[in-house]
Amino acid sequence: MSNSDTTVVICCAGMGTRLGIGTTKALLHIGGKPLIIHQLENLDSYNDVRIVVGYQSDKVIETVNTYRKDVMFCFNNKYQTTSPSMSRVKGAINSKKYILAIDGDVLINPDDFQQMLEINGEYLAVSKKHSEEPDLVTVNNGTAQYFSESGNFEWPGIVKIESENLIKNNGEVENMFPVPAFLIRTRDIDTQDDYDNAIKWFQNGYC
Repeated sequence: MSNSDTTVVICCAGMGTRLGIGTTKALLHIGGKPLIIHQLENLDSYNDVRIVVGYQSDKVIETVNTYRKDVMFCFNNKYQTTSPSMSRVKGAINSKKYILAIDGDVLINPDDFQQMLEINGEYLAVSKKHSEEPDLVTVNNGTAQYFSESGNFEWPGIVKIESENLIKNNGEVENMFPVPAFLIRTRDIDTQDDYDNAIKWFQNGYC
């Protein structure tokens, strides 16, 4: 597993306003546990895990510390006016060669998650379209070409990129195209319907 050269950055600073329930999405409960714990359970073999917090940071830190206490917390104090790109930069300071950036609002099939962690080099994770307000990406012959409203796959906010490239591009990933695409089964949670669908998906064994 290619974890010795990789820093994991989980972006959990946002307010989750589109969901409309007054909590950061990383703390949403699915199957009796917070979403952030589902993610951390798949990252036990990584010793450099960083979580970028902002809104309800105290609650996120408290929740994470119930599972593991070696996580580094980075603060995005401008979470009300910035996007996950800023959180990626905050988490990338003094990082290893690669950054594996994961949005804190995505539920990931555990088998696919482990396969993804074994990939060397840069890639963009993509999923079949499933959410109400997706970020779409065009993929041809296993390569992610560009973001587009007519894209044939959805980007769940997961990317592995060289740290220097991430910082140089202010946390944005557009300039890494074309890049290998990895198809992964996920459920993004932006709206109440997305949340309901994620719960059902989990109950059905991530199928």
